[in-house]
Amino acid sequence: MDKRDRSKLFKQRLLEAMEQEKTSRSELARTTGVDRSTIGQLLNVDIPRLPNGQLVADLASALGVSADWLLGLTNRPERPGDIIAAAMALRPAERSSTDEQLLSWHEEAAGYKVRHVPATLPDILKTERVLNWEYSSFLDQPVIPAITALRDQLNWLQSGVSDYEISLPIHELQACAEGTAYYEGLEQKIRYEQLEFIADTCSQMFPRLRLFLFDAHKVFSAPVTIFGPGLAVIYVGQCYLAFRETERVRSLSDHFDWLVREAKVDARHVPDYIHSLLKR
Repeated sequence: MDKRDRSKLFKQRLLEAMEQEKTSRSELARTTGVDRSTIGQLLNVDIPRLPNGQLVADLASALGVSADWLLGLTNRPERPGDIIAAAMALRPAERSSTDEQLLSWHEEAAGYKVRHVPATLPDILKTERVLNWEYSSFLDQPVIPAITALRDQLNWLQSGVSDYEISLPIHELQACAEGTAYYEGLEQKIRYEQLEFIADTCSQMFPRLRLFLFDAHKVFSAPVTIFGPGLAVIYVGQCYLAFRETERVRSLSDHFDWLVREAKVDARHVPDYIHSLLKR
């Protein structure tokens, strides 16, 4: 950019930032430790002048914008730290479906498709008896609120507010049927009841609810949920990584779509697959 053009843009953005912060020339001069006349010269449209690096940094700091934005190097006025904080946040993750943060994200996605890769069976499709078994390991967390929250989520889904796609490793259903891995120690009757519930719900709510099964030997995914086009969340155990930057959300959406394309069992055939699994 030509120096004159950069100087003109700098003056425009400096004035814009001052108006946004409701800061006068005198106040800005005091904050940055320069004479009021220096600020006046920077704002004088007839003088193509740019300040030195120190003053640019002081001005940016005083006005809560980035130095790059003042100099025309970016169109984002936020400071780099603020941009990163807005684009990616770390949120506590409760081992509970009543997690208020999780529920608020679902509400935020109203009208958009939700894509979900769960850590175990999808919470929204768990039976009360499975929840009771799971929560027996978390004595400090009552199971009743979790059951109520899951009913609310299922009612929300049935209302047609949003479509819900779930991509699940096929071995998760197999382990539940066999009583191995995560489901070791869970009574067979409860496990079969759980699988029947998933099959029935997927059959009744298709195509609003679509469950795809992928082979984890061929493809892999960490637990992730994409709430429409504006938010993607990765579950890492005690916390969620929440992304709001458009390209990151799109990348995770593309990842989910890849899981769907690679699915070993399509959503249409999941109920039949579960019934055949139980027969075997």
